[in-house]
Order: sequence, then C-alpha cells, then structure tokens
Amino acid sequence: MQVDELIKPFPLKEFHPMPRALLGPGAHEMIGPEALKMGMKRPLVMTSGLRGTGIVHKLFESLKYHGLDPVLYDQVESNPKDYNVMDAVALYQENTCDGFVSIGGGSSHDACKGARISVAHDGRNINEFEGFNKSENPKNPPHIAVSTTAGTGSETSWAYVITDTTTDPDNPHKYVAFDDASVVTLAVDDPVLYYDCPSHFTAQCGFDVLAHASEPYVSRLNFTPSLGNALYSAELVGQHLRAATWHGDNLEAREGMMYAQYTAGQAFNSGGLGVIHSVSHAVSAFYDTHHGLNNAIALPRVWAWNLPVAYKRYAKLAGALGVDTTGMTDVKAADAAVAAAIRLLRDVGIPEKFTDVRPDTHPKNRLGTGPTKFYEQAAVIKGDDHDVDRVSHHILGDSCTPGNPKETTFETVRPVVDHCFNGDLDDFLS
Repeated sequence: MQVDELIKPFPLKEFHPMPRALLGPGAHEMIGPEALKMGMKRPLVMTSGLRGTGIVHKLFESLKYHGLDPVLYDQVESNPKDYNVMDAVALYQENTCDGFVSIGGGSSHDACKGARISVAHDGRNINEFEGFNKSENPKNPPHIAVSTTAGTGSETSWAYVITDTTTDPDNPHKYVAFDDASVVTLAVDDPVLYYDCPSHFTAQCGFDVLAHASEPYVSRLNFTPSLGNALYSAELVGQHLRAATWHGDNLEAREGMMYAQYTAGQAFNSGGLGVIHSVSHAVSAFYDTHHGLNNAIALPRVWAWNLPVAYKRYAKLAGALGVDTTGMTDVKAADAAVAAAIRLLRDVGIPEKFTDVRPDTHPKNRLGTGPTKFYEQAAVIKGDDHDVDRVSHHILGDSCTPGNPKETTFETVRPVVDHCFNGDLDDFLS
C-alpha cells in the first residue's frame, strides 16, 4: 500500500513562494525606482474602477517622472474576465512593453497575473492555464502590484481568479488558477491609498480578509506554518474592520487592515481555502456579484456547517474576534465565533443573504450588466431551486473545495447554499 493511500488527503505539504514586499505609509512612492531596478522601461499599468480617484493618475505620473514610458490599460472589470486578460496581453505586445504594474484590488492583480502568464507563453489564451502550475515557462515579465484595498491578498499569493466567458452561456465558469510562476515580483501595500475606498467596499473587502484568515486555520491541509498568521489576521480584522469601515481616514485602522490582508494572504497561500470561497466563486460566476460581499454572506453559514469537525479551531477564532471565552466549553466558544462573525457583518452594514443584494443599493455588483447575454437575464438574484442547484454543482468543481474541513457533496452543501440565498442569520443565534 502506498503512503498516499494511508495518509489522506494531503500527506505532503508545500510552502509556496511569496514576493518581496514594501508595506506602510508612503510605500507607493517607491514604485518608480523599483520599476527601474527591475529593468522596466515601458510597463503596462493595469487597473479597474479607480478612474476619478486620482490614484491612477498620481502613480502613472510618478512612473513617468522617474523616466519610464508607461502604457495604461484601465478596463479590468470586477471579477476579471478572460477577455480583460487577453485585451491587456494584446496591448502589451503591440507596445513592446517589458513589465507590469497593477493598481487596485484583487481584480486588477489577478488579471495582471494572468496576463503575465499569457505573455510568457506567446499570448496563449489564459483559460488554458486553469488548474495547478499549468504554465511551462517560469520566466515572466516583472510585476509590481500596488494594492488600494485591504481584501484580496492577491499581491501575496500564487493564485489568480478568472471568469471564463467562453463556456456554455447557461453555465458560466469562474475558476482559480494556482501557479508559482504568477507570484508578483514586488507587493506594495500602502494604507494611505485605502483612504478613498468607500465604506461598503471596505467592509466587503474586510470580510474577504476574514475568509482568507479562517479557512486556512480550519483547513484539512492543517498546514502548521499558516496557523499563526491565520489566527492573528482574524484578530486584526476584529480589532480594525469597524473603524476602517466607518472612519476611512483612521490611519491606525487602515494600517491594521493592511497587515490583516497581507498576513491572511501569507496564511492561505500555502494553507488553502475552502467552501466559503467556492460559494463566492459560484455566485459571482452566475451574477457578477462582488467577491468580498459573497464571502461575507457565505462565511457565517459555512462556519456553522463546519463546526462539528473543527470546533476547537473555531473556539480559538472566537477569542481572536474579541469574545471572552473564559469558562466556555470549546463547543460553546465555537458557537460564539459564528455569533461574533454575524455581529461584525451587521456592524459594518453588509446584506445578510444573497436575495437582499440589489445593484442600485450595493455598488460593485453588476447584476444584469455583465459581459455576455447570460448576465442580461440575471438582473435579480432569485434564490429558487434552480439557483441553489447550479451554485451547489459549481462548488463541487471549485479548486478551493478540497481544502474544506468537512467533506463536501451535493447533498451536504446544498442546504448551506440554500441558506445563503434565503435563510435568516438569526437561525444561528438561538
């Protein structure tokens, strides 16, 4: 009998590379000199919905001030699409660019990481690289990732997420690609750039961080080097997300969330993710809703679902979120973790189920306006049996699902998905 048959499902652990990083107020002012050190002369700057904030203009002009000749691609969409990546690749090739600078959150960084992989393979379609380490050329152009949100951790990780618009229009597909060759050359996290992030967006991104922290902490990978970072990141979220949401110019809170994002990115980079992210990927595939919002709605339900198999870890998460667990059993403390997550969600004003999400009241969720004809018919989240079934099936094929601590089948996960669409969070507080 082979070793991997005796010790399932993850007998070997792998610590994935992380980039060099500059963190703290003023870090963004270093991108020009850093780009020059990397040999860039004409970088492609990739960004998304930051037009009008002044951030892109300032950083673009800073690159020019230091003698670079940057080219701008500012059409990256939320939940970046395959055609965003390929349009950027075409622009890169047409202008004989020699490096990348991404500015924004996960959408900008993920699209840029995909573009680097494609460029390194002579412009092959990015959808060919879905999966684990599918690239064949480890030498990519240099990439500086400048974060303007505290959420994704994409500037830290070996993962990028793309929506494939070439699939069956009735069954769109959003996938995670994991590739050591996609890791950025330099991460720049500067809390000063977060000041322009609106409150609702700050809150949603903050729950992305909490998902990134909690999932490797309870993951069946049980990767020891990730556990400390995961738990501390959750503690930072509990300490700082409320203030960052409602007092956006609070430097202490913004810096706290900056470190929470970065630390959580380190944790999940090798510690894995789970069904919170699988739910999020599925719902945004069908509705183009914001990833952080999706994570926030899924998180308390998935925590409650996972409690029986990881209650000791969730008990520790309760303490990290500020619950005084003195005198509690681990089981009661684990229940308290779910209650603390719900309280945080409500305190920062996030919708409590998917059918509450409306495009007019929840910006960044492009219901009915996505990239294909399919999305034009998805202006309202229905939450009916068809919705629940198709999301549940999508979860089963997601690359994050195997890391979930509880075994995931259609029959076991479907009630969780149904509750995400239609359930009342008070169900977990009785």
